[in-house]
Amino acid sequence: MLSQSVYTLINQQNGNLAFKLFEFDNNSYFDHIQRNNYFTLILVTAGEGLAKVDFCDYSFTENTLFAFYPYQPFMLQSRSALRGVAIQFHHDFFCIYRHHKEIANNGLLFNNVYEQPFVLVNEGCRNTMFNLIEGIVNELKTDSFRKDEALVSYLKILLVMATRIKLDQQDVQDAQTVNGKQLMLIQNLKNAIEDNFREKHSASEYADLLHLTPTSLARVAKSHFNKTLSDLITERIIIEAKRELYLTDKTIKEIAYELGYDDEYYFSRVFKSKTEVSPQLYRDTVGFNRGAS
Repeated sequence: MLSQSVYTLINQQNGNLAFKLFEFDNNSYFDHIQRNNYFTLILVTAGEGLAKVDFCDYSFTENTLFAFYPYQPFMLQSRSALRGVAIQFHHDFFCIYRHHKEIANNGLLFNNVYEQPFVLVNEGCRNTMFNLIEGIVNELKTDSFRKDEALVSYLKILLVMATRIKLDQQDVQDAQTVNGKQLMLIQNLKNAIEDNFREKHSASEYADLLHLTPTSLARVAKSHFNKTLSDLITERIIIEAKRELYLTDKTIKEIAYELGYDDEYYFSRVFKSKTEVSPQLYRDTVGFNRGAS
């Protein structure tokens, strides 16, 4: 498939990994919990198993494309040999937050607390993706003029393509598994979280907003999202915290307060419980102040 198994691009300013593409033919890369400080795309072309992501379990088969954001915990437990290609890129190389309007995938492909973290790829899409991957490899093998920009262009097309698949499969899944009344309730819950996660952190507050009992709403959240309502709320808060830590120079205390936490130390504990790193370490390795140190 590839003439060699690993291709990398190093950030010349700090010596850190900017972009990496590699082929795998077993599960040794992903059979333990991963918490990487870069985005990861994994296209499984052969094999099947169980993906453990954010403490939830998802079955997967061949022709599955996973999308993981920085410090998102995941591992792949295979029932057979896994083969495929993985792409990893740092915020420094391509920032999802800054380019979300161009590719419309932040909150869809990545950072989507409401949907499974993968898409199923048909043969035609898979072939197109491999054409893009071949283009990426050809750029990585050369020292051509403005190589970084060419790589970003290939990556954008790949991300847009994956996002389109995600949207199509999301609509089909909803149509097949959810009736009109349930779909409205699920959408109302999403809207309620998006409108209120900075001020309302408890499941009971959302049950009150939607005029349901906490038990009923918890059942809906678990059956549709495979997560507890509390996890949905907390994960949405963490995503916003990451965005603020990456894009702004606000203090952690300011970010905590804007997200509804009077105690920045409690906020930091919540953040670390979901990411395994403190807000400061996240900022130092991914975010705004990294380049200033």
